[in-house]
Amino acid sequence: MNTRTLTTAAAPAPHAPSYYAATANPAPARPPLMGEASADICIVGAGFTGISAALHLAEAGFSVIVLETNRVGWGASGRNGGQIVNGYSRDIGVLIARYGETVARALGAMSLEGGAIIRERVAKYAIACDLAPGGLRAALTPKQMREVEALKRTWEQYGHNGLELIDKAGMRGLVASDLYVGGLLDRHGGHMHPLNLVLGEAAAFESLGGRIHEGSRVTRIETGAKPVVHTAQGHVAARTVIVCGNAYLGDALPELSSKIMPVSTHVLTTAPLDPKLVAGLLPTNVCVEDCNYVLDYFRRTPDHRLIYGGGIGYGGQTPASIEASIRPHLARTFPALKDAKVDFAWSGNFALTLTRVPHVGRLSPTVYFSHGDSGHGVTTTHLLGRLLAEAIRGQAERFDVFARLPFHAFPGGQALRVPLTALGAWYYGLRDRLGV
Repeated sequence: MNTRTLTTAAAPAPHAPSYYAATANPAPARPPLMGEASADICIVGAGFTGISAALHLAEAGFSVIVLETNRVGWGASGRNGGQIVNGYSRDIGVLIARYGETVARALGAMSLEGGAIIRERVAKYAIACDLAPGGLRAALTPKQMREVEALKRTWEQYGHNGLELIDKAGMRGLVASDLYVGGLLDRHGGHMHPLNLVLGEAAAFESLGGRIHEGSRVTRIETGAKPVVHTAQGHVAARTVIVCGNAYLGDALPELSSKIMPVSTHVLTTAPLDPKLVAGLLPTNVCVEDCNYVLDYFRRTPDHRLIYGGGIGYGGQTPASIEASIRPHLARTFPALKDAKVDFAWSGNFALTLTRVPHVGRLSPTVYFSHGDSGHGVTTTHLLGRLLAEAIRGQAERFDVFARLPFHAFPGGQALRVPLTALGAWYYGLRDRLGV
């Protein structure tokens, strides 16, 4: 029997000191796993991927136990920008060149599904998460505008009919900033309170008989025909295991951890602003991300704040002052907010793959994994949760579109993967600044 050690036991940590944690809907503290338990499925990780898969499986009648080291939504799922951005971290044109037309068409056919799952669940389970429609990809240079024009043409070949090109004059009706020369409006995009979304999905899962154990760091997994997942206080015997640790998986599974790199992103939230001011900045309440390689993103909140994020730290580093890192970007985009009071500033890690496409597959016939959504996790995690559930139910065709993609470890190993990736990011960032 094979035994795979994940990490050592640790006490649960509270949510990051974010705007989301401060405005989260009430949620119970789930007890840690104690003693022996059994289920059809055991899932490691209570973020979007794990909870998405758990809810799909519970809806299909499976008994499911979810083990979480800290709290539901503690990682990237509860700290991100809250934007529903369709597609993947690499555009369809790149996927065609890399994988061929057949694979790209299969990926393109699934590209809107994650956002649709979110909207379906919010409606079905009455999840209060401030869901709002509309996402804008903002171009800062003529070159970027040509790229979004090409992107629209390509996406429409794959059935995405919700896109509208916006010229410079039209941009002023969407975002009151002089930075942008145009953009691409995605009417199937949108934004929400991500922590409340995952908490609502977790509650829906529990309403169907699912069990979640917080404070239950997994110490090892037996991956044989009858897998067993161990924690410091107990273990779960299951028919199938799903590993969804993502950026917080750790280094004890080198066949997985070498394929991803933890990358931090940084977010701040202003104090409540004058309602007329914040409404004037984003008149139609769309969320915005720019087209730079290291991009900025922002949106309004229902209580008249502005959430603004950007910057990355390869290896998961956090700057000494998140506010000092992000405020210049905020002031450049919206000069009226250069002195705005900031109430919250936080950081969190997502998992980056070398290909910038999610890393999905099987460690054994009974142990599945999914991670590495590379900055597009809000939608892809919901899609992949469904695909994991389909595969476990014996319908693995769509799951295997992802599982068969080639994946490679980051060059340079543990010592050099961060500086080499940072060098590449510096190069593409320079191209953004030069407009080439």
